[in-house]
Amino acid sequence: MKIRILDNAIRLRLDRSEVDDIAAGQALTASTHFPGGQVFGYQLTAAANASDAVFDGSTIVLRIAQATLLAWAADEHQVGIRESLPTAEGNLELLIEKDFECLEPRSGEDRSNRFANPKALS
Repeated sequence: MKIRILDNAIRLRLDRSEVDDIAAGQALTASTHFPGGQVFGYQLTAAANASDAVFDGSTIVLRIAQATLLAWAADEHQVGIRESLPTAEGNLELLIEKDFECLEPRSGEDRSNRFANPKALS
């Protein structure tokens, strides 16, 4: 699972096995360890009903409605899920996407578990 954060937007990209895991009801967790011992974590999990997001000072937890996650995981052509959550400062934009193979190969990068890039098919 990859994370990208820009201002009030969080974007996660999931490979094939991660999409399968989230469809099977498993939470996805990843972390980055810093030299001073701090750990930054992020998690994607299913919510019973409405989507939400929380940050506890070290971990971001995104909860997306289970029905939305299951429909997305089952649809090979649906690239992403977009959610907009109100905050005191506007909205927090969430984007959960399937991770495609890069059009330009990168040295040393394993692409075996990525989704076929639709732009490569045309």
